[in-house]
Amino acid sequence: MRSWGMLGGAAAALAAGIYVLWGPITGRKRRRRGLVPGLLNLGNTCFMNSLLQGLSSCPSFIRWLEEFTTQYRTEQEKPNEHHQHLSVTLLQLLRVLSCQEVTEDDVLDASCLLEVLRMNRWQISSFEEQDAHELFHVLTSSLEDERDRQPRVTHLFDVHSLEQPEITQKQISCRTRGSLPPVSNHWKSQHPFHGRLTSNMVCKHCEHQSPVRFDTFDSLSLSIPAAVWGRPMTLDHCLHHFISSESVKDVVCDNCTKIQAEGLLNGQSIENQRTTFVKQLKLGKLPQCLCIHLQRLSWSNQGTPLKRHEHVQFNEFLVMDIYKYRVPGPKSTQEQLSQKNLEETTPGIKDGRAGKPSDAEQPAGTKPLFMNGASSSSFLMSPGTFPLAAFSECRSPLYLYRLMAVVVHHGDMHSGHFVTFRRAPGARSSQWLWISDESVRRASLHEVLAASAYLLFYERVHGRAQPQSPARH
Repeated sequence: MRSWGMLGGAAAALAAGIYVLWGPITGRKRRRRGLVPGLLNLGNTCFMNSLLQGLSSCPSFIRWLEEFTTQYRTEQEKPNEHHQHLSVTLLQLLRVLSCQEVTEDDVLDASCLLEVLRMNRWQISSFEEQDAHELFHVLTSSLEDERDRQPRVTHLFDVHSLEQPEITQKQISCRTRGSLPPVSNHWKSQHPFHGRLTSNMVCKHCEHQSPVRFDTFDSLSLSIPAAVWGRPMTLDHCLHHFISSESVKDVVCDNCTKIQAEGLLNGQSIENQRTTFVKQLKLGKLPQCLCIHLQRLSWSNQGTPLKRHEHVQFNEFLVMDIYKYRVPGPKSTQEQLSQKNLEETTPGIKDGRAGKPSDAEQPAGTKPLFMNGASSSSFLMSPGTFPLAAFSECRSPLYLYRLMAVVVHHGDMHSGHFVTFRRAPGARSSQWLWISDESVRRASLHEVLAASAYLLFYERVHGRAQPQSPARH
């Protein structure tokens, strides 16, 4: 009997030790359901962990990485050589964080990403505080460098591309007389965060428009305009401020010079005519995945850096149609009627161009029909419903985006901590998660929209009137 008592006591002590170390087993299974793995903090790597959680909530970016890395699967490389590629390492991490690969670990170690970046000559210390937005630029630029390093001709082991028909001379011009080799599509494609800005210059004197210039971007870095007392700051205010026109003085206008020269006698010389131009930025090409960076750095009168803590209101859905550049041209009667209705219902729209809404356009006490970051709470409907369905008079937007993740920075300019709100994996998921390194818990949409966002990750979705075909750029 004494031996049975000793055995029972030992079993009880063992069970108590297991409970202290790991907790109740049933509780662990219940707590893991619907959550995602956390990421180990390697010193001060919350900036990297928060960014990875945000990127893993963008399915289009993961699909692009899968297509991008198909070249390595056909190459005769050693398995450990694959880890030298940033795209492969990043894809493996994002697949696990998006629950596309099953893992028994509650916490992952992302030190492999830092090692690959160091191999690409990026000196990023895990013990120094870094910026999540800067790391985002490092990742996108490194992926572009990796793509550009690949051969422009098809690899001999890429059987799928070799079976495709060759590009004819009618499709592309080339100085050589020989036939052109087929080019693999996945090396030509841009990552889904790639977009283009348009810069438009118009002379105020003769209204001559200079050729439109294009610049690429992988994120929109928006400054926060000065707040107006009694009015909330919205994401639309930041976007309008970004594309608002500005005057550029003392610019040579070729058209004004030409007009002036036509009125002079032959042989007389004329100086270049300098006038004032109006410059405006617009979005020439909107990406599939849109990263918005809210600039919270400001400077005091003494030159010391300060952080802006004010809340910028944003919505679960984002309409970007009014910020899209449209090629000027003759309009049909139906287009003119649609444009007139749009100008009457949407503040800041005139002649197809978006401008900063004035006080006259927004009388006190009135609300626009739809404004990003300032719409009525009725837009926040049940999960899966279209946000504009309640308003039959509102046209279906073409460039509609859905919020996927929000990166928040707590602290000041000298120290702080990054956390992430992100959607739980699933195409129609309405469950939000709050993640701080290893800690993962559920969150509500109200908690997400109340956060002081630093980075916003949106992904383009289809409007009601659009066909359900993949939207790729």
